[in-house]
Amino acid sequence: MKVILKADVKGSGKKGDILEVSDGYGRNFLIKKGLAEIATPASINEMKQKKSSEEFHKAENVKALKELAERLSGTGITLAIRAGENGKTFGSVTSQHIASALEELGFEVDKKRVLLKDPIKNVGTYEVEVRLMEGVLSKIKVNVVAQ
Repeated sequence: MKVILKADVKGSGKKGDILEVSDGYGRNFLIKKGLAEIATPASINEMKQKKSSEEFHKAENVKALKELAERLSGTGITLAIRAGENGKTFGSVTSQHIASALEELGFEVDKKRVLLKDPIKNVGTYEVEVRLMEGVLSKIKVNVVAQ
């Protein structure tokens, strides 16, 4: 019996896979629990169209993120923070502050995408990486000045 998996099944396959399984396993376990459906020509065609649609949307998303990374690279932002005479700040600049400043410039970046090893605690210019997705990095300059 041929079935199309609706969800990942440990030991059998991933969602969307077409498998040849025994009749009992297919009817009594996979189909009964809603993990699979019988593979008919119409359902196979529908599954292939869904996969191609998902690939297209993923490619469009990657393209948009790469364009955003190009626009973002080299962007400089200035953040003012209270600081003492020696340049030591009274607080710190975190990824949230950087993401907020980028949002004011028109870039939609989540704070989790801003890579800071440690919060910035001194006045100066820093280079910060923004990872939009795996393999798509952008570097921005963050200028921290005393308020």
